[in-house]
Amino acid sequence: MASRSGTMRAVQYDRYGGGAQGLKHAEVPIPSPSKGEVLIRMEATSINQVDLRFQKGVARPVMPRKFPFISGFDLAGEVVEVGAGVSDFKPGDKVIAINFPGGGGLAEYAVASASQTVARPPEVSAAQGACLPVAAVAALRALQRAGVSLDPDGTGRRMNVLVTAASGGVGHFAVQLARLGGHNVTATCGARNLGLARELGADEALDYGTPEGAALRSPSGRRYDAVVHCAAAAVPWSVFRPALAAAGKVVDITPGFVAGATAILQMLTFSKKRLVPLLVTPRKDEMELLVGMVKQGTLTAVIDSRYPLSRAQEGWAKSMSGHATGKVVVEIGGPE
Repeated sequence: MASRSGTMRAVQYDRYGGGAQGLKHAEVPIPSPSKGEVLIRMEATSINQVDLRFQKGVARPVMPRKFPFISGFDLAGEVVEVGAGVSDFKPGDKVIAINFPGGGGLAEYAVASASQTVARPPEVSAAQGACLPVAAVAALRALQRAGVSLDPDGTGRRMNVLVTAASGGVGHFAVQLARLGGHNVTATCGARNLGLARELGADEALDYGTPEGAALRSPSGRRYDAVVHCAAAAVPWSVFRPALAAAGKVVDITPGFVAGATAILQMLTFSKKRLVPLLVTPRKDEMELLVGMVKQGTLTAVIDSRYPLSRAQEGWAKSMSGHATGKVVVEIGGPE
C-alpha cells in the first residue's frame, strides 16, 4: 500500500526534565508503517509512570533514543495502513497496541508492530483499551512473578496479597486480578479511595497516611505471601520484611537502584523473603487476555480523567501529581 503523506498534530518534548511544561505541540510528518507494522489513526492513549520517568531521565542516554520524542506507549485506534507482510490486520480494524520503546501515542497517528497489536471488540472503548497494554499487563505480570495463581478453578493455594497504591493505574488492576484469582487482598491507598479499593475486590483497605497503613499492617494480622508494590515512592525493605510471610515476595513495578541492589543481595544470601524488580514488555497474548476480560465485564479500567490532545499537558500534570484514581487518558480525534 502506498505510504500516507502529510503532517499531523503531536505533543513532544525535546530534552530531559521540564514536566508538563516541557511538552510542546508540533506539526510533524505522519509516520509510515515499515515491514510488519501497522499505522493507527489514534483515538486514545494513556499516561503511565514510565512516560514520566523517561522524561525525567531515569534511562538516559538510552531512552528516549532521540529528541524530540513523542511519548505515549499505549495505543488505541483504527488501522489505516499496513506495512509489507502484515496479514492479520486491514484498514478499518479497531485495535489496541503497545509501541515500546518507540512511543508515539500523543499524536494523531502512530505506528506499532503487528505482533504487538490486538483486535479491540466493540464492547471495549478506545479509552478503556488504552489503559491496558502497560498498566494492566504490569499488574498481571507482577502477580505471576510473585507466584500468585490467577486461575480461580486451578490448584493454586489461596494467598494473602498486598497491593500498594491500589487506586492507581497499575494497582487498581492488580486488586481486581488478585481477587478474580480467589485470593485474600489487602490494599493501601489514600483515605478518599478506600471505598473504591473495596469495590474493586479488596478485603481490607488501609489508608497509607495512618501509622498502620505506613507499616503495611493488616487489620486481621495477615502476613503477606505476595506484595505488588505500585507506589512510585520507594518503601524501605525494613518496612516490607516484618509484614511478609516466611517466603513472601515483593514485586516492585518501579524499581530503582536500591531495589536492584537489595534483590541481588538477597539472591546471594539465599533469603527466603525476596524483593523482585519488575521490568515488563507486554506480550500479545497478555493483551488479548485482558481485552477479553474487559469485554466480559470481569475487569474494569477505572479512568480518572480524560483530556483532548490540545490539553495533554494537563493530563501529564495530573498523572505527575500522583493523585490520579485509576488512569489518565488523552483522547485524540474527538471534540476539543
